[in-house]
Amino acid sequence: MIDKIEVENFIQDLAKVAKVRVEVAESLEKIAQTLETAEFVGKETSGEFGLNREIEDMKASSKNLREGVFRLMVLGDMKRGKSTFLNALIGENILPSDVNPCTALLTVLRYGVEKKVTIYFNDGKNPEDLDFQSFKRNYTIDPTEAKKLEKEKKQAFPDVDYAVIEYPLPLLEKGVEIVDTPGLNDTEDRNELSLGYINNCHAILFVMRATQPCTLGERRYLENYIKGRGLSVFFLINGSDQIRESLIDPDDLEELAEASAKIRKVFYANLAEYCIVDGQDIYPERVFEISSLPSLRRRIKDSFASLEGTGFPEFMGALNTFLTKERAAQEFRQAQTLASQANSRMKEAIARRKPLLDEDVNELKVKINSVEPEFKKLTEIRDQFQEEIRTVRDKKAKIVADSFRSYILNLGDTFETDFLRYQPDLNFMDFLNKEKRETFETELKKAFEQYINDKLSAWTITVENEMDAAFLQLSRRAAHYGASYNTVTDKITEKITGKKVKSFSNSATEDDSPAWAKWAMGLFSLARGNIAGMAMAGVGFDWKNILLNLVTVAGIGTIIATVSGITLGPIGLALLGLGVGVMQADQARKKLVQVTKKELVKHLPQVAQEQWQPVYDAIKECFDIYEGEVSERIDDDIQSRKRELDNLLKQKEEREINRGAELARFQQLEIDVSSEYENIETVCDNFLKAVA
Repeated sequence: MIDKIEVENFIQDLAKVAKVRVEVAESLEKIAQTLETAEFVGKETSGEFGLNREIEDMKASSKNLREGVFRLMVLGDMKRGKSTFLNALIGENILPSDVNPCTALLTVLRYGVEKKVTIYFNDGKNPEDLDFQSFKRNYTIDPTEAKKLEKEKKQAFPDVDYAVIEYPLPLLEKGVEIVDTPGLNDTEDRNELSLGYINNCHAILFVMRATQPCTLGERRYLENYIKGRGLSVFFLINGSDQIRESLIDPDDLEELAEASAKIRKVFYANLAEYCIVDGQDIYPERVFEISSLPSLRRRIKDSFASLEGTGFPEFMGALNTFLTKERAAQEFRQAQTLASQANSRMKEAIARRKPLLDEDVNELKVKINSVEPEFKKLTEIRDQFQEEIRTVRDKKAKIVADSFRSYILNLGDTFETDFLRYQPDLNFMDFLNKEKRETFETELKKAFEQYINDKLSAWTITVENEMDAAFLQLSRRAAHYGASYNTVTDKITEKITGKKVKSFSNSATEDDSPAWAKWAMGLFSLARGNIAGMAMAGVGFDWKNILLNLVTVAGIGTIIATVSGITLGPIGLALLGLGVGVMQADQARKKLVQVTKKELVKHLPQVAQEQWQPVYDAIKECFDIYEGEVSERIDDDIQSRKRELDNLLKQKEEREINRGAELARFQQLEIDVSSEYENIETVCDNFLKAVA
């Protein structure tokens, strides 16, 4: 049973997360500063340790935590009450939510000390600052106009990229950022824009209408853009209070219960498959019946008014659990691991340095020369892993590109069945009427565009599965090469110092792989998920966004441009030749599919051939980025180890090292770094225990 929680409690929990973020960020920054100072001092004493990568990662991670937000994306068709829901959620009537106007822009709500709206354009114009009244007046449209634009495949404001609303609201101040979207059927381009933002959000709030359960458009969007993508979705069934109004006798409680039960069955039948996580049915934790308008009215009068009976307390409780427990816990565990890694690396460097402080310069030179073969082996390990990445890259790029070509070429095999649900809901004889023909053609083109979009979206899910498998394979190989790498670095340490240096991992369960291998295994990446903002140290590897930008959008646009513009002429001639009559209507429907299929099949080979290379290049790009980052990190590690020895030798050649002072400095360095690391451990552990 979901605990009921009022909005203010949610804000309090967000405040706790924000507080921990700041505390952890401060400790990470202090570790970075301490290591940076130690490296600076080392230039004049026994030499630097070569911890530049750790310092860089600490600073970037600290910055990410300070700027961290929970980003929520609100999706839903037009007139589902998205803006009313958002206004009720944040407690003020910010977004246009009157009876008629529709939100026409993708809008980001974030915290700001001053209330303002900024419009960002896509044509090079400078951003425009507006007051709220001007924003509502200039950038909302009437539903009738929205439908007209939809039919014409036009955007209301084609020169606008998005809008940002800054507002001094508690919910936003405590680390929530909300992305509000136009209706799902605004245009296919808008759907692609929304899809681009999906991968950068922690959760999707999908708003539906209780009195219009699961429309064709909603089912289509869920099937093609949500299903199978590992996204966290909350379904909000808005306007549940309006079911009573649709009854013949609103006071008949039995009739109301029966109507509500029927609607719930419809939603469950359509949404249950989207609420399975790790084999568990979490439908009660993801689907909520809410009443946005009554909630907004209460909150406008009193921002802390009870929302009992509106569905908001239950929803807020589930969202609170998801964000402040599940997502925040993962974020802080990653910060703990990053701090632990830096602490271990620093201690190991000190342990290697201590035995060498009294080493004779000539003896040290001999020892450094003696480990050249080991450094060569480290380079060979890098080269071997690079070669494996490239082999997987070339294989997967060809597999995916070939699958794209086959998929496109085979579209004609199932077209007649697949296209049935996309056919325009029009009287086919309208085509014979010149005045209505333009509308018919527009609807037909839109139907074909939706069909192509959906088919390619389905294909991208198979690509994601291929890429998941590929990076899982590389993750395992990274662990293998990391173990080999550690064996060699241990040998270097033993030959230089004359003894083994123990691992300084901070727990028995902690992986002692080198830092580059941990990154390659996905410890600080998004390679196998959609957890926005979790890319520690600023090096997250999100291949899904790369694919979205390089494959999906380009591929869809090319196919539509190549095929849809050609099919209408032949279809028109075919329909005109049928004549007029009741019997001909059914013939026209069949003829439409037949001619469309014929034209489609005619052009598919060209599309498949032309798009093979762009798809291949897009997949290759994903692996090239991965390989580049892995190689850079391995090189950094090898060079830092070499510099560590070279710096010590240089210092010994130039001056006598004060052994006592250095040992004292090392001791203080360990105390300072360990203190901040332990603080991170304590703060994070206390938080995780509190939310468990």
